[in-house]
Amino acid sequence: MTIKKALYKNSSKPVHERVEDLLSRMTLEEKVGQMVQADGRREPKKTIRKVRPGSMLQVLGRDADKVQKLSLKTRLKIPLILGIDAIHGHSFKAGATIFPTQLGLSSMWNTTLLKKMGQITALEMSYTGVHWTFSPLLCIARDARWGRVGETFGEDPYLLGEFASALIKGYQGKDLTDRRSILACAKHFAGYSETQGGQDASEADLSLRKMKAFFLPAFERAAKEGCASFMTAYQAIDGVPCSINKYLLTDLLKEEWGFKGIIVTDWNCVGRLEYEQKIYKTLEEASAAAVIAGNDLIMSTPAFYQAAINAVKAGQLEESLIDEACKRVLALKFELGLFEDPRFSDEKRGKKIIGRAAHRKVALSCARESIVLLKNDKAVLPLNKAKLKTIAVIGPNADDVLAILGDWTLGTGQASSGEHPRKTIVTVLDGIKSKVKKGCKVLYAKGCNIIDTSTEMIEEAVTAAEKADVIVMVLGDQLPYYGEVKSTATLELMGAQKQLFEEVIKTGKPVILVLINSKPLILTGILDRCAAVIEAWNPAMLGGTAIAEVLFGEVNPSGKLTISFPRHAGQIPVYYNRVPGQHNKNYADLTQEPLFPFGFGLSYTAFSYGKLLIAKKKIKEGDTVKASIEVKNTGKKKGIEIVQLYLNDKATTATWPRKILKAYARVILKPGQKKTVEFELPYEQLAFVNAAAEWVVEPGDFELLAGPSSKDADLKKAGFTLVN
Repeated sequence: MTIKKALYKNSSKPVHERVEDLLSRMTLEEKVGQMVQADGRREPKKTIRKVRPGSMLQVLGRDADKVQKLSLKTRLKIPLILGIDAIHGHSFKAGATIFPTQLGLSSMWNTTLLKKMGQITALEMSYTGVHWTFSPLLCIARDARWGRVGETFGEDPYLLGEFASALIKGYQGKDLTDRRSILACAKHFAGYSETQGGQDASEADLSLRKMKAFFLPAFERAAKEGCASFMTAYQAIDGVPCSINKYLLTDLLKEEWGFKGIIVTDWNCVGRLEYEQKIYKTLEEASAAAVIAGNDLIMSTPAFYQAAINAVKAGQLEESLIDEACKRVLALKFELGLFEDPRFSDEKRGKKIIGRAAHRKVALSCARESIVLLKNDKAVLPLNKAKLKTIAVIGPNADDVLAILGDWTLGTGQASSGEHPRKTIVTVLDGIKSKVKKGCKVLYAKGCNIIDTSTEMIEEAVTAAEKADVIVMVLGDQLPYYGEVKSTATLELMGAQKQLFEEVIKTGKPVILVLINSKPLILTGILDRCAAVIEAWNPAMLGGTAIAEVLFGEVNPSGKLTISFPRHAGQIPVYYNRVPGQHNKNYADLTQEPLFPFGFGLSYTAFSYGKLLIAKKKIKEGDTVKASIEVKNTGKKKGIEIVQLYLNDKATTATWPRKILKAYARVILKPGQKKTVEFELPYEQLAFVNAAAEWVVEPGDFELLAGPSSKDADLKKAGFTLVN
């Protein structure tokens, strides 16, 4: 039988038959090659000729087409799966639609917009010849010093599952055979964010019980809802690096959860087993261990190819395990339809689609809803355009393009060179200039840098402040102080920002602080002296427009924090769902309460809550708990309130948080309008993880808590009992 007539070339045949047929025709070298994910920027022609890799990453457009065509000229003409870090939009494509970073997106509490973001990202990627995004990140934000906190959805496991599910559905669409869909990737599996001192990829001190309770539920949901790929975490748990943890990768993910997709290591995880984590003396041993554990694709460990072949020939690794991994990679390629349509780029059509107005409109909606109003003394906001004659815009992040775009985008140096067209980006300064009335002066002064402590520019900023009616000060952090391998020992404002603030505040003019930042920052000594504080995170290309709209009242802020703000780095951890039991509720020198709690966010209107009602005070196994609460807009503006429902299992046989988010509802209310919000909590949602690391429901007394944040004083409470 010739290759042209091979069964695997017949698209009418079932995927498993095509996989088996193709596998039977492959040499050991070709099968190992399918497990290789190579960096497409480094000698791609040589790599394809020698290795025949299964995947390449960090190429797009014409470069993607070139490597795909080269792969299709190999003996068996097996196409590549091409991936790129499209983390918050197709962020390494110049002019593509860039959305707020993931922590900002989480502040929307809006799965509809997240799904739309995923759909837009997939569509724009599809015109550049790539099929796979390494997103979303399902790690829990536990220590704000960790450099990758801005890539998370915050500190709550339930929200992680909700938001990741929406984004995955947006990426993958209804059917992977749709060439406008892309593969999603749930990462980093698992426990990566449980760091020591916030250090990136440090050993995670996690028990199996803690993993099952907090770190695994979102991943389990992603697996069972059909996420196409998982990425392993860098760090070790109890001495075992995740990249060789057979329990996690095979026993749990593939067997117990029934995951059918592919597992890819993170960047050079296999190499790190030898030179960094010191688990193995040779790369042959490390490569064998990675395959045995259940990895299907090895990212950017060039020497894996020969090392794995050597391991098989030396009897260190069974070829059947190579076969199993290869089958998964091939199956995904058949499911994508790459053998029939390699999905080459379409530059001409792409110019009409990528970054188009309709997509930017969604990005603007995301930026608007991600903004959190943290303080508004005497309702200084929104600003009155009619009365404003001079406004000073001051600060290192006021007109900084990379600061507003955030991590994993052009200009950061993380994946691709180049930058996004300046005309596609609206900074805070741009946004304010576009919104002020004619004749209003906008004075701008950078004031200082974040990456050095020079105070030379402060005098200019003070001069501008003295001439202004109001000051918008834009502070925060920048790329040298966040991102992968960029954890910080402190959360203080870096550079000369504190000195800038001190000098400007002396002018006596009202200061509105706008934060452009990747993670919570310490605002002690600053917050009390600001008239208002806006948390904008990294709101991306249209962030300046959204911020200006909030400043001038065109948009009523509705964002809510998904991560708690500490008062001092020494308070960490401050996440809301910690287990009780420590002596005293305060430090000897400081409260343990966060500066801003999980779920917090103000509005230009006000909301009141009625009594929390539970339909049945006694429930039995299998029942659904039904609760309701009336919410009223008592202010003068239309607004969105995010009503949060928490559960307290009042007595458990193992320690457990006293408060865990179980549901939320977005409610739009006109002035004076009220609505009854109804919640249904299935019986299974009453479960907790016992001392044997099992999810169980125990009879006894429970309490529901509902309100605008996780703060006890903000919550209405009602109890019920689960009877045998």
